[in-house]
Formats: sequence, C-alpha cells, structure tokens
Amino acid sequence: MEVIRVLSTLAVKGAFAELAALFQRSSDARVEADFAPTLALLERLRRGEAADVVILTREGLSEMLSEHRVAAASYVDIAKSWVGIAAKAGRTHPDISTEAALRTALVQARAVAYSRIGASGILFSELIVRLGIAHLVNAHAVIIPSGLTAERLITDEADLAVQQISELKQVEGVEVVGPIPRELQVPAIFSAGCMMATDKVVVAEQFLKFLRSPEAVPVLREAGLEP
Repeated sequence: MEVIRVLSTLAVKGAFAELAALFQRSSDARVEADFAPTLALLERLRRGEAADVVILTREGLSEMLSEHRVAAASYVDIAKSWVGIAAKAGRTHPDISTEAALRTALVQARAVAYSRIGASGILFSELIVRLGIAHLVNAHAVIIPSGLTAERLITDEADLAVQQISELKQVEGVEVVGPIPRELQVPAIFSAGCMMATDKVVVAEQFLKFLRSPEAVPVLREAGLEP
C-alpha cells in the first residue's frame, strides 16, 4: 500500500481522519498527516521538511508556489472557514450577533483566549484594535503561541475562545457560540497542492481530487468548514 505524507494546517484536522479513511477505501493508499499552524508549517518546509501534499491557507500556499516548492498545476482550493467564538459547554452564550454586541461580550468576559499566530489570531488582534477595545481585552487575555484556544475553556482559564470554527469544534466540552459577524471578517481559504519534490505524484493528485469530490463535502461541513 502506497503512503503519502501530508502537512496540514490545524483548521482541517477535525475532518481529516474521516477523509483519510474514505480515501483509503477508494484508492488503497494510506494518508499520514502532521498538523500545525500555517506559519509553523511554512518554516518547517523552508527548512527542508519533506511531504507529498501540503494544506495551508491560500496565502501560505501562494508563498510555496512562488518559491517553487509546490507544483502550480496541482493547486486546489478545498474549503473556507469563518472565525468564531466558543464557550464552555453549559455556560450562557453571550450575544455576538452585531458589532456592538460583540464588543460588549469581549469586554465583559473574564478572559478571552486567542492564538498569537495563524489566520484567526491575526484577524482577532487586528479586530479588537479596530473596535477600540484592544487594551481592555488584552489586559486579561490568554494568548497562546499555537494550538487550540478552546482548550483554555476546559481549564477555566478563559470564558471565551476565538479561533476558526473548525478548530473550536475539535475540543470536546465546548460549544460554538457562533461566527464573529461576517461583515467584520474575511473567511480563511484553505488550499492544497503537491510538493515539487514528491515522487508520489499520481497518488497525491488523486488525494487532492478526492478532497474536492462530493464524497468529501459532508465531512468538511460537519467539521465546520464550507467546501
């Protein structure tokens, strides 16, 4: 059985095990994956780490294309995701449906957890500056270097966690309150491609085609991604 190695952004992790299992049944090829934020993956790839397929933000994949690390002909967009807010299961959900309501919810929270790197962390840090509440939120924020912010809800370090909805849904014991109002954000697009150095082009391209197939759609949606 042929094995392909995938380096993938964390946002896709919630859907990946089922996608890999479905692909293996239809192709008799196995997929092994390693997950990290896009910025961390870019650093690893530039240090020479080997992979057959990469799944990154569209911006990250564009950098790999421009550096001739990813084959341009293999490029595909897989899904998009919105940044959302989660609370510990059973807790009252704050109103975040409007800009004003979101501002109030963030200021009144005992602590808000968000990531220092990754698309969601960058968006949120810029958003609270635009809302004029950065000093209030950051005074009590739990800012993690990487990983899943919703884990800080389970440990009661924070009342609210901010991240891609597909990442929030990966943590048991939390509930997604909803997306940050869509007029305040641009969705992250996750894209994939074959590494130029791979010697498993045929299987890698089959996997990319599968990620855009009708069979993959319900799996992506269940994980909080929009195909």
